[in-house]
Amino acid sequence: MGLNPLIKNNWIEIQKKSAVPVNALGIKIDPKDEKTLKVWKEEAIDTFLKK
Repeated sequence: MGLNPLIKNNWIEIQKKSAVPVNALGIKIDPKDEKTLKVWKEEAIDTFLKK
């Protein structure tokens, strides 16, 4: 089961503006939050990390 396309697109746009992993609200993801980081990688949001 994937993310809702609207949420995913929003998350991508927010991630493009940040140099650290952020959630769909734009808040930095805690390195201990393995569930969110797993979704972040599975949904390929990590490819939009600002470099």
